[in-house]
Amino acid sequence: MKLMSLVAGWLSLGLPAAAPPTEPVAPLKAQALQELQARYADYRQVALQIWGFAEVGYKETRSSALLQKTLRDQGFKVEAGVAGIPTAFVASYGSGQPVIGILAEFDALPGLSQQGGAEKRPVAGQDAGHGCGHHLFGTASVAAGIALKKLLREGKLRGTVKVFGTPAEEGGSGKVYMVRAGLFKDVDAVLHWHPSSVNQAMMATFLANSSAKFRFHGVSAHAAAAPQRGRSALDGVEAMNHMVNMMREHVPQETRIHYVITSGGKAPNVVPDFAEVYYYVRHPSREQVSAVFARVVKAAEGAALGTGTTVDHEIIGGTHDLLLNETLGRAVQRNLEQVGGVSYSAQDEAFGRQIQASLGAPAPPLASAATVQPFGPSDGGGSTDVGDVSYVVPTVGLMAATFVPGTPGHSWQAVACGAQESGTKGMMVAAKTLALTAIDLYTDAALLTKAQEEFRQDVGSYVYKPLLGDRQPALNYRD
Repeated sequence: MKLMSLVAGWLSLGLPAAAPPTEPVAPLKAQALQELQARYADYRQVALQIWGFAEVGYKETRSSALLQKTLRDQGFKVEAGVAGIPTAFVASYGSGQPVIGILAEFDALPGLSQQGGAEKRPVAGQDAGHGCGHHLFGTASVAAGIALKKLLREGKLRGTVKVFGTPAEEGGSGKVYMVRAGLFKDVDAVLHWHPSSVNQAMMATFLANSSAKFRFHGVSAHAAAAPQRGRSALDGVEAMNHMVNMMREHVPQETRIHYVITSGGKAPNVVPDFAEVYYYVRHPSREQVSAVFARVVKAAEGAALGTGTTVDHEIIGGTHDLLLNETLGRAVQRNLEQVGGVSYSAQDEAFGRQIQASLGAPAPPLASAATVQPFGPSDGGGSTDVGDVSYVVPTVGLMAATFVPGTPGHSWQAVACGAQESGTKGMMVAAKTLALTAIDLYTDAALLTKAQEEFRQDVGSYVYKPLLGDRQPALNYRD
């Protein structure tokens, strides 16, 4: 009677009912854990290949192809090139509902080329590196999807698993285009994770973000013989930067504004007729991001007017803040505690001590990689395009200790950690936790119902609208 009332309650809400499992949940979870551990060597090899490819956003051709092949070989139906993005894909297995989605990232960061050792040493002829561990991210998500597929194939679970290959998280807003294309409209819950130096259910605030490239156009001239004939595009960039820097005093204190000059001229004796600056504007509130970004645009227009140049801008990315789901977060926490953290071998410890010595700052004990942090809110600090997913479907994530404790992301040390055994051990912590949490969602109708109810309450009357508007994917934003 209890099960029937749960199903009736689910249907009265217009939500799909999870079919009851054909055997107790504990054996299903044990089977998934065993399956994942048995294939650890295979998944480690996949991750290391992607680490070696080190492909930046929207250029992840080999990385995406490898993950797609891994899924196809296991019986998944793969739709590639979705949402107008050549490296994006959706891999599906099963039928009916619930539909559980798992996000898989795989883009690297420019300027972080690094070998796998504990000394700073770039890879010859390579610019990028996996300073945020996305080679581990995508691989773990694929691994979890395959473990769930085996249970679905054997009839021990019912429903569908979808692995979303999501390119260009680092500034390219890949998931935003996938949300805009409606790829999540039939998904009941989405799981994701991120490499870190701790093990923790992700109940962290992340910042909404708008980014754009501002391009100034001037008039070239000989900088010594006829400077009066020139109008420096670089002057426009510098004037804009100066005004925005003065503006920092007069924006909400949680605002983050950062920029790099991506083009400033070629020779000092030529007045540059073109210059470009790349801006990020962040804030916990998407409304504040839009308001501050509008002021940055005005600063650009004023700079152009004052320097006799012209300016245009291209929106590159825009992401929502991350909508948290406590119901799903607590489920992740329970499963993460069951899986446990990362146990370091003597070799892992030796590498870890070398990495910590290079940081130039106090670091937590290496043993903290083996612990799971208590459940509770934390400060994410950065931005993620997972935020847009979280506004259209209940979404939850976790962090796993793939980095040596104390290691910051987006560093050469993080790149090096990603090639180590300690890094791929952390990857498996994530894969196992994702799989176990998905099993809960397939087998516990009440859990998914509660998560859906919390989601609807939190979204309220808000109708999702992408911050980047109707622009097409910025496939060349790393050029």
